[in-house]
Amino acid sequence: MRLLEALLFASAEPLSERMLSNRLPEHLNTKTLLKNLQQDFAERGVNLVQVGNSWAFRTADDLSAILNVEAEVSRKMSRATIETMAIVAYHQPVTRAEIEEIRGVSLSKGTFDLLFEKNWIKPRGRRESPGRPMTWGTTDGFLDHFGLSRVTDLPGMDELRAAGLLESGPALNVYRDRGGIGEGTPESGDGETGGEGSDDIDPAALSPFAAKGEEDALPEVPENTESEEPLDPGIE
Repeated sequence: MRLLEALLFASAEPLSERMLSNRLPEHLNTKTLLKNLQQDFAERGVNLVQVGNSWAFRTADDLSAILNVEAEVSRKMSRATIETMAIVAYHQPVTRAEIEEIRGVSLSKGTFDLLFEKNWIKPRGRRESPGRPMTWGTTDGFLDHFGLSRVTDLPGMDELRAAGLLESGPALNVYRDRGGIGEGTPESGDGETGGEGSDDIDPAALSPFAAKGEEDALPEVPENTESEEPLDPGIE
């Protein structure tokens, strides 16, 4: 009986009766020993349970909920998610279609869902335009995570350029004009986004959070969470 108990405790996987029989003395009835051992552990914190034709020790059903441990795994956020968050922060209120237009690629549902679940973005109402698309903006949770008091505390164009995060080119004009961002400090984001632009945005220009030393603090999502298929120019 003690040998049977030791074999079951030492195994991470359920053990079949055949395997147990091969490890026990031949004169012992493995099935009978298993039933007896099961009865001995019936009222304990660990029970002997049958899994198909195999046996294993498992936590008692009434204790499993108490012993559950939820662990939060922090990993680095994907570039696509960082860019999306930066666009929302600087261009709010902004629609999903406008985010896709600025990035030049389609936006996966998973990227938006992650930011929404992190309580970093929230609906800002529907725009009075054909289709009445939903607009999005940042939350107090976003400000708290990045140590900001208000949206206007985000680094402006001058700060980003001084930090070497912006490169000269037409893309900067699109980045500035669409969100109404001045050369110094970004606006609060209460107004509508304006201007049309088709130039691609330099990824560095869409990652101002890295300039504040927050990159390591960002949660991570698995790579390939977003399709990087170029958008059809005819799609608005």
